[in-house]
Amino acid sequence: MEAEFSHLPVMAAEVLELLLPVPPGLIVDCTVGGGGHAALLLDARADWQLLGIDRDAQALAAAHARLERFGTRVRLIQAEFGRLGTVVREVVDTSEEPIVGVLMDLGVSSHQLDRPERGFSYRYDAPLDMRMDARQELTAAHVCNEYSEDELAALISANGEERFARRVARAIVAARPLNTTRELVDVVTTAIPAATRRHGAHPARRTFQAIRMEVNRELPNLAAGLDESVHVIGPNGRVLVLAYHSLEDRMVKRAMLEWADEDRDESATRHMPVAPVRNPIARILTRRARKPSAAEIAANPRSESARLRAAERLETR
Repeated sequence: MEAEFSHLPVMAAEVLELLLPVPPGLIVDCTVGGGGHAALLLDARADWQLLGIDRDAQALAAAHARLERFGTRVRLIQAEFGRLGTVVREVVDTSEEPIVGVLMDLGVSSHQLDRPERGFSYRYDAPLDMRMDARQELTAAHVCNEYSEDELAALISANGEERFARRVARAIVAARPLNTTRELVDVVTTAIPAATRRHGAHPARRTFQAIRMEVNRELPNLAAGLDESVHVIGPNGRVLVLAYHSLEDRMVKRAMLEWADEDRDESATRHMPVAPVRNPIARILTRRARKPSAAEIAANPRSESARLRAAERLETR
């Protein structure tokens, strides 16, 4: 299973550098995947334990095989990281095991993209699935065949930032029923103007991203997980997030500014007789998102869009 679900950890050196200063305790890897980051962290510090969370049962099986050598230092659970607080309360006594780090590596994994039967990729012909958790009912086929034109246009515009979202949505509705990724690719490609198709990325990329994010509730899950993360870690603990597109990265940036109490409009308070009291619960460690090195991008092209942000929990009463 590990060979089938390889996990080349993105920005591994940077992740380790940002986490090494935290105290002994429990690291929560919210997207453990094949266990690449997890193995790196457990090898780095013998005084760290790890709780690995993932929605994908195949990922958890691979992580179990890869991390088995660490024995009782590792616990794995199938769950959405949007339920981070609940998961932690169910399996961890934080008075005995303080949580000192939370890592989120967002988006779809290489394994999910490269397994045609999962239906994530526009490069293969497969059933319209795109579920990270095979237990859930909502699939890409349901989104394509049951959502209204207005609903499809809205999600393709919002999640995919596709400027031809209305044309794509209209074409999907007209072509129903759609059952395979190839059918969806053909419909979307035809809907995109020919002049646009000749340049840039694959014409179906944004629509596939948008539908996948809808199927897996990726943005709501991220919003909930971020909110939970800063509250489950103890003082001097750190939250690290690897995002791969602008929607996610903007959400992470806004959340960390809010934790640091730096999200307010300074122009609105500049002329107040008394400056507003700040109440930060964290400090931002990455004023600008860190990016992968040229060498890493050359070795792993899928890392090119990665953006790493981090914040540290403060001592608060």
